[in-house]
Amino acid sequence: MGGKFAGYPNQTSRSVFLEKILRVQPNVKKIFLLIRETSKRSAEQRLQEEVVDIELFRVLREKWGEEDFNSILLPKIIPVSGDVSHENLGIADSELREEMWREIDIIVNSAATTKFDERYDVAFGINVLGAIHVQDFARKCPKLEMLLHVSTGLIQEKPLHMGETLAGSEIPILDMDEEKKIIEERLKGIQTQKLTDKDISRVMKDLGVERAMLHGWPNTYVFTKAMGEMVLEKFKEKVNVVIIRPTIITSTYKEPFPGWIEGLRTLDSIFVAYGKGKLKFFVGDPQSTLDMIPGDMVVNCMITAIATHSNDKHDLCVYHVGSSRRNPMKYETIKWLMHHYLTENPLLDSKGKPIRIGKPTTLNTMASFHNYIAIHYLPFLKVLKLINIMFCNNFEILYTNAKRKINHALRLAELYKPYLFSQAIFDDANTENLRMTIQGSNMNMDNILNFDPKSIQWDEYFVETHFMGIAKFVLE
Repeated sequence: MGGKFAGYPNQTSRSVFLEKILRVQPNVKKIFLLIRETSKRSAEQRLQEEVVDIELFRVLREKWGEEDFNSILLPKIIPVSGDVSHENLGIADSELREEMWREIDIIVNSAATTKFDERYDVAFGINVLGAIHVQDFARKCPKLEMLLHVSTGLIQEKPLHMGETLAGSEIPILDMDEEKKIIEERLKGIQTQKLTDKDISRVMKDLGVERAMLHGWPNTYVFTKAMGEMVLEKFKEKVNVVIIRPTIITSTYKEPFPGWIEGLRTLDSIFVAYGKGKLKFFVGDPQSTLDMIPGDMVVNCMITAIATHSNDKHDLCVYHVGSSRRNPMKYETIKWLMHHYLTENPLLDSKGKPIRIGKPTTLNTMASFHNYIAIHYLPFLKVLKLINIMFCNNFEILYTNAKRKINHALRLAELYKPYLFSQAIFDDANTENLRMTIQGSNMNMDNILNFDPKSIQWDEYFVETHFMGIAKFVLE
């Protein structure tokens, strides 16, 4: 693995993957890292501030020393200004493009927008067109050995085929060209309506969820990621294609140290809302299984797949990286672990005082959730509406905000319903076979590529590692 990588990062794996490669394979020649510039920060600035300078790289700095880290390791990372939603990945520098085409032998694409209800045009541009543009770029790399694509989980550990829909779909065939046309027509139609940017965003978000459900998917994110997978089906005729499907990614289990996490994800947002006293109830089946996996285990599986398949015959392999089959975790258990941790280690309010939480109430059906909202929130909203009318709309902002929050809660509950009440167990036979392949091999000496969920003691991990990681790396 002394070759040259092209990485298309998202917050899920970019930093952990980059740190691990530099730590275990420091002889890697170059890593071209595609970074989208902003109006305020260049690709170089974002690399420095969002990747290199973060606490995650502390172990590497200590191992190499600041001088060698900056002079030997850092120059291996080439920040590339670009955007996967554009042709040629939005790389304007033609000389740099040519250099990348000549030298790259492995491409890792984990670029994604992961919002469940992202605007359909935005999600399609990144998750679908992005996959197409990465593939088009890869076709111009004569030394390319592998394209590794990070996606999201389905129940079965097998590739998706072009045009495939899920059971219960109202439309028998998924036509991507038609989906693109629908997006363009909807955007064209709303341009004549003089809507605000907020209203346009709402319309396009609703369109995404509507199209996803028509084809059998629960939300815009998994729908567009599925289409992104489909475009890779025929690319296996050129090089090896590996699709990694992680489930809910949590903080690092062991490497480079326990508890590292970037930003708040689904489960973490619930933890923080509950810890700050904003969440009074949990919605979901207490016996449903939450499929989670630490971020460093996802990266270990990615590296193992690269090392295992780089010289294989051309093929397409799918690996699910999760825990529901080998080491399941119940929703009820995670709820009480949150309560235990936050009781012993309360979060602080704006004045630095501990926030005391109550025992969590569980609403185990959608009907009980709607009843709870109707009893505890809607009467207040009705009274506020009446007061606003009586006082000539002087309370319009207060009423509008309260109504918006309630509607937002109802919308989120509908979006997450398939997961909160799911009894699904994800197939991971391919991943287990991959684990067995490297067990005891030189490639996995000292267990540096551990991605076995059975090695995790969930109670200990959440209380002593994950929740502490959120408090230290996200909330401080």
